[in-house]
Amino acid sequence: MPRSLRVVILISTVLLFYLAWKYVVPELLVILNFLLTVFTPFILAVIIAVLIEPVVRFLHQGCRINRSLAVGLSMLVVIGGVGALLTLLVLRLAVELSELSVRLPQYMGPLQAEINRWVEQGKIFYFQLPPLVTERIQENMGTFTGWLSQVAGSLAGSLLHLITSLPNAVLAIVVGLIATYFISRDHQLIIKLWLKTAPEPWGQRVVEISRQVVGASFGYLRAQSFLVTLTTIQSIVGLYIIGAKYSLTIGLLIGLFDIIPVLGPATIYIPWAIWSFLTGQIAFGVKLVVLYLLVWGVRQTLEARVVAASLGLHPLAVLVAMYVGLKAIGVLGLVLGPLTLIALQAALGTIKPLNHR
Repeated sequence: MPRSLRVVILISTVLLFYLAWKYVVPELLVILNFLLTVFTPFILAVIIAVLIEPVVRFLHQGCRINRSLAVGLSMLVVIGGVGALLTLLVLRLAVELSELSVRLPQYMGPLQAEINRWVEQGKIFYFQLPPLVTERIQENMGTFTGWLSQVAGSLAGSLLHLITSLPNAVLAIVVGLIATYFISRDHQLIIKLWLKTAPEPWGQRVVEISRQVVGASFGYLRAQSFLVTLTTIQSIVGLYIIGAKYSLTIGLLIGLFDIIPVLGPATIYIPWAIWSFLTGQIAFGVKLVVLYLLVWGVRQTLEARVVAASLGLHPLAVLVAMYVGLKAIGVLGLVLGPLTLIALQAALGTIKPLNHR
């Protein structure tokens, strides 16, 4: 092939890639976001149906209960049990937050005094700086203040959007629960209908790929849920043992940060320990550091076995998938990004054996 032709092909490829990235990909993301919004109740219904299937199978086959009744009882036990547990946690959390709101001025007193001391020292240092440096500082402070205003406006808009979305959320939950019942009760009929409708051999291939994808996805979710739950329980129990107040609230907050790999429990433990050292609570600060090292060590020891060994995914690949998902569709992408990566891996792993038959 002539060199000039290779250059033309390379330039054409780069141009097509740029045009696709500039014009096609954004439209596809809009369509994908719309489809996810529309099908979210049914996606949740499939997930719940898969989760309760072991209970349904036990009641239907082990206890000889009609499958329709077994599905209803399973939904009542699993969803009701989870709902009751979440209700208890929320009530306890509300009590701790109520106590914290009353005592917060007491905790803010030393912090305010320390900030005032730093401000006074900063004033002395500030007036000793050259005029050019002080002007730059003022400009940066103005930029920072504008950024804070934008963040506050965004939070207010998000809160308003959340409030206005509550009726739609209730409707989606009701539709999802009804769909869960029918999907769980008639999943065999749904599979048979698909096999009759889809041409061979694609119908059976899709079923096998779907089973592989669902198995791998729930393996990832089980692994992450186990690690996050373990971190949360360790934090709550550890904070209670070392005498920290509001251990449940802070432990749940640590578990929430543990879902995000870029932040993790260190987002809470490290600043808290540093503040304890600065305020003279040396022993408590050391306890926090030891507790954090224990939580971090247990997670690092188990993560490779629970996640990497079971799924074969590198943490960097999971991080990239989460970041791309976050930028593409928002917070939901933190979950859907890794699941998409796992789905592609499982699909490729299933297609290859099928092609060699």
